Amino acid sequence: MAFDYVRDATQRSILYWDVMRERGNQYRLNSEATAPHVLSFTPEVLIDGRMLERPVNYALVRIVPPEGVEIDETRRPFVVVDPRAGHGPGIGGFKADSEIGVALAAGHPCYFIGFLPEPVKGQTIEDIALAEAIFLEKVIALHPDADAKPCVIGNCQAGWAVMMLAALRPELFGSIIIAGSPLSYWAGKRGEYPMRYTGGLLGGTWLTALAGDLGHGKFDGAWLVQNFENQNPANTLWTKQYNLYSKIDTEAPRYLGFEQWWGNHVNLNAEEIQFIVDELFVGNNLAAGRIETSKGEAIDLRNIRAPVVVFCSKGDNITPPAQALGWITDLYDSVNEIRSHGQTIVYTVHEKVGHLGIFVSAGVARKEHGEFSSNIDLIDALPPGLYEAIFEAKTDATVGGDLVEGDWIMRCEERTLDDIRALGCNNAADDRRFATAAKVSEINLSLYRTFVQPWLRAMVPEQAAEEMRRLHPLRLQYELFSDLNPLMAPIADLAVEVAEERHPAAENNPFAALEQIASRQIVTGLDAWRDAIEAMSEATFLAVYGSPFLQAAVGIDPASDKPHRRASKTALHAQALKARIEELRAAMNKGGLHEGMARSLLYVAMASGAADERGFAAIRRMRRSEDGMPKMTLAEFKALIRDQFLMLVIDEQAAVDAIPHLLPADEEERRLALSALRGVVSARGTLSGKTEERWQKIVDLFNVSEAPLTEPVAPGSPSASARPIRTIRRVK
Repeated sequence: MAFDYVRDATQRSILYWDVMRERGNQYRLNSEATAPHVLSFTPEVLIDGRMLERPVNYALVRIVPPEGVEIDETRRPFVVVDPRAGHGPGIGGFKADSEIGVALAAGHPCYFIGFLPEPVKGQTIEDIALAEAIFLEKVIALHPDADAKPCVIGNCQAGWAVMMLAALRPELFGSIIIAGSPLSYWAGKRGEYPMRYTGGLLGGTWLTALAGDLGHGKFDGAWLVQNFENQNPANTLWTKQYNLYSKIDTEAPRYLGFEQWWGNHVNLNAEEIQFIVDELFVGNNLAAGRIETSKGEAIDLRNIRAPVVVFCSKGDNITPPAQALGWITDLYDSVNEIRSHGQTIVYTVHEKVGHLGIFVSAGVARKEHGEFSSNIDLIDALPPGLYEAIFEAKTDATVGGDLVEGDWIMRCEERTLDDIRALGCNNAADDRRFATAAKVSEINLSLYRTFVQPWLRAMVPEQAAEEMRRLHPLRLQYELFSDLNPLMAPIADLAVEVAEERHPAAENNPFAALEQIASRQIVTGLDAWRDAIEAMSEATFLAVYGSPFLQAAVGIDPASDKPHRRASKTALHAQALKARIEELRAAMNKGGLHEGMARSLLYVAMASGAADERGFAAIRRMRRSEDGMPKMTLAEFKALIRDQFLMLVIDEQAAVDAIPHLLPADEEERRLALSALRGVVSARGTLSGKTEERWQKIVDLFNVSEAPLTEPVAPGSPSASARPIRTIRRVK
């Protein structure tokens, strides 16, 4: 057994180093390419951002549907925007089961916004936003018959960039999905996710300016990648490589595919990254509405009109749930305030997937992203408010399973701001600490720019900056094991011989078991080291920036409980809201069957506080049937649901009492409409409790001689709306 293990370990070592050689060669090819990417789909360039009036290194491409995939041109297009956070583009379409893949499978036309490795000289974050607006205008123009404006997916860094653009140009968006995107940078729980302390521990953003000056006006994205790797030393220093070594016979293709993206480092202009760290990471100004365009226009996320879907995970140490969702409590005081802005926010929190898994995990793509793609119309039509998306596995016993495609059922349940706060919320003392760190950062940056930056820029020529980028440790680890290194030359031939004579050790080999035990001990030790460093970092940050003397010195009142990152309120919105309420009150008795059916449906559904994709699928059938709800477009349906819901929120009793005035005089029309409504409300199963009481009240208001059955629809049977109406009771 010892001989078998030694032979196996030796062979694995040779094969491992051969994969490292292939990785290095792959890196060299990528670094020489003009537009490297890892898309597994065929892209077709539509707009090259370098040709725009304000040129940028971004481009809009159309994703050519793979053979056998049919696209419905009447469905809204999907636009995936990849993060420019140190790596190259393509992660959103990395494989078939990806954000792009599931959107194509759902029949949506797909587009992708990517970028080149080198920035255009002088481009800014604002220039990129303006370019992306032009890209979306192009997509909208290409789909004049689409049922809605584009659904835009922003991953990580692209998420906050998309949100900024949506606040400036809300008319370009049909819906927004932001995945793993930090929008509230100070938020978090003590003892967890210490990356938010980094800016304060480094003395602010002057180091970013230093890196930009050493790069002769460019910031090397490899430094961002290294920051990511430092968050999980066990994975960086051991697990990722050992996983390849221990599974060398099967793991190489997956490993090389991921490394093609992970090692594809890109550069940013120094001005771009300085804006990001000053305004967003350390300043935390986005959710507070303190960022302005070059024209003085404030970027207020409350201007967004498209539904926003937030996907985050408790296993994400880069963008934990508090940072992904804390902007909601920064902007709004209650769910009613969210509704007053006409905003719909849906979030889902994964229990364990890591930051990269949000974008690249096939399981996540098939489940969460697949459900979002398939049910984007449901999300778009939700009444204003705050919801959590819950995913339930579909089985043969699932009621109304015939209404659902795929293996999961999505349900959107109403939530409050307390649910968001429970995910991690700073107290006033912690907010003072971060505000102090932001002030210290401003002071240190000013000192650096005054006394160091001028002479440093004069001393660093472009050639020296390029050489420093080439010698970055993350780049060297690829090139040192490529064919450029003559010591790697024998590895390729040895690997061929080993592959022909491969003899893996048996699974029950005791030495292989000892190897696994040793690996776990190494991981445990590295995790303990990380935990100790993180605990020390948090304690240092809290002590230094919690000092009343330092807070007072930079202009922060140590005794103040005033929020330091809340968006301001305006009297103009209050006036507009008051006028809107009066308008809706006046319209309660106006309308017809459209309004009556929608208001009835919402009144019953509000008892459960949830919307289910089975119910929405039943609505689709109802809208398509001749006997159901009168024909209307998705946009008209969305506006109808929104108005009727707000009427119920403003004055539920008056809105319900007005329903009979909206219904047709013909009894048969009312009977057919009630039957159609029954198919929707019973799609999830038998009605009970308050939901049943509300349904019976609607039956009374429709005043027909017979009422439909409120029993569940058996799986595989025809939809409820198509089944015969059975008599339950006479309505007086």
